[in-house]
Amino acid sequence: MPDTPELRSLRYFVAVAEELHFGRAAARLHISQPSLSVQIRKLEHSLGVRLFERTSRHVELTVVGTVLLEEAHRLLTGADRLVAATREASRGVHGTLVVGFQGNAAAELTPKILTAFQTRHPRVQVEMRSHDFADPYVGLATGSVDVAFVRPPLLVHDWLSIETLFVEPRLLVTSTDFPLASRRRISVEEVLDKAFVARRAPEYWRDFWLATDARGPHTVKLGAEVGSVDECFEAILSGRGVAFTQASTQRFYDRPGLTFIPVEGLPPSSLAIAWRNDMDAPPVNDFVETARMLAALDLVPGALTPPQPTAAAPLALAVVGQ
Repeated sequence: MPDTPELRSLRYFVAVAEELHFGRAAARLHISQPSLSVQIRKLEHSLGVRLFERTSRHVELTVVGTVLLEEAHRLLTGADRLVAATREASRGVHGTLVVGFQGNAAAELTPKILTAFQTRHPRVQVEMRSHDFADPYVGLATGSVDVAFVRPPLLVHDWLSIETLFVEPRLLVTSTDFPLASRRRISVEEVLDKAFVARRAPEYWRDFWLATDARGPHTVKLGAEVGSVDECFEAILSGRGVAFTQASTQRFYDRPGLTFIPVEGLPPSSLAIAWRNDMDAPPVNDFVETARMLAALDLVPGALTPPQPTAAAPLALAVVGQ
């Protein structure tokens, strides 16, 4: 069996294969042409093959040389990545990563994502920054955060990249003395005439949480407008209305006096990770990849299979987070 070529020999070979000229390749490598010719002959001898057809006028790859070029590119790219990753790990990545969120962020995924990311980047300070309902982009639009956990629908922008992590049902939240609070399941039609607590937010986002698309000709009866989850539940407890919310809210915000009821005929809510693609923040890519990998493990109870992206209007694309 021939010895495995050294990386330096493969770099010499790639230079000649790409230039198809020993003189230009030698200049590119900053070595002499005779030395380069010797190195290529040694490589051919060690592999027991001819890599180039040479004449006084031209150089061309053999069939075997073409195969080696493809594999050499792959191997050298991997070697470069190995060196870069090792150097990054040795010096650590510094700085602060600001993560925007609302409510329970990414539910059970949140601490797992943060722990995994901090393990990889212990010298990056992660700051979690909460936002109220008025900003569905949770700081991304203003650039005050680097990456965010968001709840579509969101209007699509050139600077916005977004990817769904999981999808979950929406529930109806009521006070325990609400007439339908004892029901194990309810339909949208049964609550169309009830007062609702609305989110103080852009209209398209506010309407999603009021389920206006499922109401047909029935207009929303507003009982209160609120800016946060806590304000919403206080309004419900005081009898000013009911509200729709994502299923994970029950696990993180349940309190005495509230009832959470599954709803039939109501599209689910997706939780997505979003980031600005026009800003150079190296830790962002690692944070997104960490979130993506953990989301694939189905760690959120009751999560549904994310919908596949379809050709649709920009707002519809933002709804599914693709």
